[in-house]
Amino acid sequence: MAPIPSADFAKYNDQLKLVGELGIVSLGHVGSVLLFGDRPPDHMRDIAFPTDSSTSKRLLRWYLGEQGLDPRCIDLGPDLKSMLQQCDGALLIGDRALRAASEYPSLVQLDLGAEWTRTTGLPMVFGIFAAHRSADEELMVEARTELVANYRSFLRDQSRREEVVRLAAGKIGLTPDRMDQYFLSEVSNLLDEESVEGLSRFLVDVCGMEPSVVLGCIHSVAP
Repeated sequence: MAPIPSADFAKYNDQLKLVGELGIVSLGHVGSVLLFGDRPPDHMRDIAFPTDSSTSKRLLRWYLGEQGLDPRCIDLGPDLKSMLQQCDGALLIGDRALRAASEYPSLVQLDLGAEWTRTTGLPMVFGIFAAHRSADEELMVEARTELVANYRSFLRDQSRREEVVRLAAGKIGLTPDRMDQYFLSEVSNLLDEESVEGLSRFLVDVCGMEPSVVLGCIHSVAP
C-alpha cells in the first residue's frame, strides 16, 4: 500500500485497488501546484513541465484545453530559473512550488487546485492510497486504520503538529505560520464524500476513464 498520483491510478487501475479514506486533497487554493511565469497563461507560448508530476501535468493540460489554449509543453527538470529561461511558463509542485511562491510571489500565475475547484465546485484529489489487487484485504484495512488514526492525532494534538510544522518549515525554508496554514487550510489527507466526487470527476473528465469503471473503483472509498 502506498500513496500514488491520481493520474497513475487511472493508468494502472486494472492492477490496483483504492485503499479508501486516505488521499492528498486540496481544499481550493493548494499552494503547492502552481504555474509560474512573467505573463498570464493566455500569453504563454510554451510551458515547462516537471518530470515528477503526472496528475499536475494532466490537470494543467485540462485547464489549457478548457481555456482554448495550446502552448508548446516541454518536460524539463523542476528548477524554476532554468525552466523560465527556456519557456514562458513553468509548472512546479510540492516543496519546490511552496518555496518558489515564497521567493517569487509576483511570478505565481495560477493555482491549479483553486482553478479546479472554481470550475467544478469540488475538491481536487491529487493523490490516493492504493494497493495491488492481490494485496491482503485484512492487512490493508489495518494499515489504513493506523494511518487515519495518526493523521487525526496530528490534527488534534497541537504540540505534535507544531513540531511537524517546525521541521517542515525549516526543511522547505518557509515560516512556521505559512507551513501551518498549508497543513490546516490548503491540504487534507482524508477523503470525504465531496472529495470522492472530485476524484471521480477527475478520473473521468481529465484522465478519460469510463464512468462505469470509476464507479466500480471508488465504491470502497465512499465514507
